[in-house]
Amino acid sequence: MTQQPTERLQKAIANAGVASRRAAEQLIATGRVTVNDVVVREMGVKVGPHDAIAVDGVPLSHPEHKYFLFYKPRRVVSTVHDDKHRRTVTDFFTDEQVRLYPVGRLDYDTSGLLIMTNDGEFANLLMHPKFRIEKKYVAKVQGIPTRTALAPMRQGMKIDGKKLAPGRYNILSSDKDKRTAVVELTIHQGVNHQVKNMFKALGYPVMKLSRVQYGPLNLDGLTSGDYRALKPREIQALRDLAAGQNQAETRRL
Repeated sequence: MTQQPTERLQKAIANAGVASRRAAEQLIATGRVTVNDVVVREMGVKVGPHDAIAVDGVPLSHPEHKYFLFYKPRRVVSTVHDDKHRRTVTDFFTDEQVRLYPVGRLDYDTSGLLIMTNDGEFANLLMHPKFRIEKKYVAKVQGIPTRTALAPMRQGMKIDGKKLAPGRYNILSSDKDKRTAVVELTIHQGVNHQVKNMFKALGYPVMKLSRVQYGPLNLDGLTSGDYRALKPREIQALRDLAAGQNQAETRRL
């Protein structure tokens, strides 16, 4: 007798495009998920293709996976729902017939490149910290930093007791009259408010911030609020990039 393949419940929910794996765990913990009409609150429960899974009473379906590159505007929340009734990233995708969610987050007042998908496995792959996908930001800061002043960014800073991985920076321009500068910073970590906290720790508070590149992707051809479907080669490039980082991590171990 052939054994049916199984997977963890939270992964099955994520793969169905309902939510990210982390959000799926929250759905389970709060009793919003049933398996074969029984509420499941425990993590790690295994399910198979013949199990009937429902979230909030709605059976799981498996729509076609969609992948979008989105130019998130400022003053938009990187979440599916917002208790404060602010505009969310999903409000820009009302014409799409699938439930999408963002891969990672950008702060409410940060603009720039955000990937939207209903493929939970793909989202988890990109967000896993060990894969070290580079993100490039452009920040307008108060003050005019020198290369020496920003040197700690290259060395790896320690903020709030957490050691951050080294980043690469480039001072793009400065305005002596307004005492401001524009700096490009490339990092691969995703620590909360990382870019703002790095500049603040060095004495150059961020006035405006945008993410302009994510791995091989950039915002060329888009304006704020626009989005486009990712091309198959772009999706594969992200998968290959993550896979390459995983192999490098394995070799280091």
